Amino acid sequence: MNSYERFCFNLLGNRLKGRRQQFANLRKDLVSARIMTPFEVYLATTLVSSAIVAILSAIMIGIFTYLLRIPEMITYRGEVPESVAALSTYSLIIGTLLAILISFAVFGGLTFLVFNIYPSVVAGTRRRNIDSTLPYAINYITAMSTAGIAPAEIFRQLGNSPMYGESAVEARYVTREIDLFGRDLIEALRLVSMTTPSMRMKEFIQGAMGSISSGSNLTVYFRTKAEQYALENRQGQKMFLDTLGLISESYVTAMVAGPLFLIILQSIMSVIGGQTQPVFLYAIIYFMIPFGSIMFVILISSMTPEG
Repeated sequence: MNSYERFCFNLLGNRLKGRRQQFANLRKDLVSARIMTPFEVYLATTLVSSAIVAILSAIMIGIFTYLLRIPEMITYRGEVPESVAALSTYSLIIGTLLAILISFAVFGGLTFLVFNIYPSVVAGTRRRNIDSTLPYAINYITAMSTAGIAPAEIFRQLGNSPMYGESAVEARYVTREIDLFGRDLIEALRLVSMTTPSMRMKEFIQGAMGSISSGSNLTVYFRTKAEQYALENRQGQKMFLDTLGLISESYVTAMVAGPLFLIILQSIMSVIGGQTQPVFLYAIIYFMIPFGSIMFVILISSMTPEG
């Protein structure tokens, strides 16, 4: 906890202790994202940061609106009640106050929203990383189990192997529960399975708990899960390649052939109609094509599996 977070907690921390149930999803996302900031500290930092951003943006936009006299640039030529028309003398002040209030609400709300969404985004990134590295991590622990290494030591060695990404992080949390809090392996696995963002990891850990509790052959279980996840990975990669082919065809149709046809059509229409400023043509070139291409890049990036 840095000095800024400490300041925020000292300011609002005591008032937020009773709101744990109100922000249950945020608490869950913080744990799944492995963000070490306590819930009350994070929520206090969120509220204080939102207030600071809202106040600063409101002041800046208010000054900008007042100095440029933006409200006076807006004219309304329709009929209005006399009471409203009488306020036109104070249009600059009223417009500035409205700009301040709107900017305060918009920028403060957006900051609060970003702080609330951030843990879920981190948890989602961790989930994809765990799902992609888990088959290789299980192969690693299968080799150690075959060599006769104890289960607790297997998870400790996996946690010390950074090449397995977030799967190693989850293993380190198992080791932490054992070493720091004195829990047995079953209890440590249960706690980690409750907080991991990956359903694959959750299923794997629960299966390991069952094998350890029943005294079954843990090596056979590890080997079976390694084969299962390797098969699922191959199937997932095949589906991704098929989907990527479909997206590429859609891109060629929507962002290459389509705009080219519209550009040719609009150019002919502009020549026939004698237009000197073909606005629709500019919209296609400077807005539709770049924006559409960016959307396709974001779509493919969000779908691409890690690893």
